[in-house]
Amino acid sequence: METLRMLISSQELCSQEEVLQALEKEGFKLTQATLSRDLKQLKVAKAASMNGKYVYVLPNETMYKRVTTPRSAREMLQNSGYVSLNFSGNMGIIKTRPGYASAIAYNIDSSDIPEILGSIAGDDTIFIAIKEGSRRESVVQSLTIVIPELNTNLENY
Repeated sequence: METLRMLISSQELCSQEEVLQALEKEGFKLTQATLSRDLKQLKVAKAASMNGKYVYVLPNETMYKRVTTPRSAREMLQNSGYVSLNFSGNMGIIKTRPGYASAIAYNIDSSDIPEILGSIAGDDTIFIAIKEGSRRESVVQSLTIVIPELNTNLENY
């Protein structure tokens, strides 16, 4: 399902046949019936693109920015999408590549990191609320579970 989300948010796919072909390029062989069920479960709709074609979009697709040089979904899934992390008081702002923020925020919230009370994600920005008294170094160390790239920058916090 995550691969399907990535494909829909990064490519202009107009038909289920195009979606099936894109999934096949990524190594997934689905039937049309399975794809149809998955699209329904993800609440995928069709909307007019900038060039007037009707393409598949995810719910709240207006928050997604199409990338101009699409990469394979497998390549996108191997990269966390992390760009930067900054703190102010008990708040943190994580910048990501377009389309990555909600997946990273979901992973942060699912990881039950004790220093983080919760997160709110947009398209390329995540707000994290940090428990009072938590040290930034401890927050960053805990976040490396979700964002391995932070491990290389530990001295910056």
